[in-house]
Amino acid sequence: MKVTFLGTGTSQGIPVIGSRHPVCLSSNPKDKRLRVSVLVEWENYSYVIDCGPDFRQQMLRAKCTKIDGILFTHEHADHVMGLDDIRPFFFRQGNIDIYGHKRVIQALERTFSYIFETENKYPGAPSVNEQYIDGSPFKIGGLEVIPINGLHNQLQVYGFRFDRFAYLTDMKTVEDSEIKKLQHLDVLVVNALREEPHISHFNLEEALNFIDKVKPKKAFLTHISHHMGFHDEVQQKLPQNVYLAYDNLQITI
Repeated sequence: MKVTFLGTGTSQGIPVIGSRHPVCLSSNPKDKRLRVSVLVEWENYSYVIDCGPDFRQQMLRAKCTKIDGILFTHEHADHVMGLDDIRPFFFRQGNIDIYGHKRVIQALERTFSYIFETENKYPGAPSVNEQYIDGSPFKIGGLEVIPINGLHNQLQVYGFRFDRFAYLTDMKTVEDSEIKKLQHLDVLVVNALREEPHISHFNLEEALNFIDKVKPKKAFLTHISHHMGFHDEVQQKLPQNVYLAYDNLQITI
């Protein structure tokens, strides 16, 4: 399995528009972060988790020519607003499978009503196959995916476990019953916004405590704010098996 970090930034991305913060002015490519998303590939399958407003740019940068589906963690703009850019995939492949909580799919139906239209549909619009996630494991590409339930402040969100890899973003609260689903991981990806506490995201201390509970062989931090600091400086402070993810990073599991 290969995982490509398409984006590792917060909802505004880094650099933030108009910001004079030192991290936003950094020339280090690892400090430039598009909105958070990953591409997961195995055998001949390619799935994306979330497609935010940078989706087109991310697909071009990753040289991705096929996706078998999109898994949505939740409905916030930085995770869904690239859905229209599935059009080139749709034109080549036909309907694209999308997976999400019923609430999330319904939010997409409101935002992108023309995609879900069944009568007098605009001929240039893409079409999707809606697949509802109810918390039960499901299969894609012959692989079982286990949803991991959590809270983003008070909003329900899903993380996803693929075999010995798990991806969780925008988490603030995860119950012990869900943490049990994350045993024996080779790689855990989890959000860590900044060092200061935040109402709806793990800060760095909370993310490291969560990693200690899960005990993966390796962990990568994502959904990173410019307030976390410079990539190279933060990395030096992390435990031996914890890494600050960055855009274009590829790992093999």
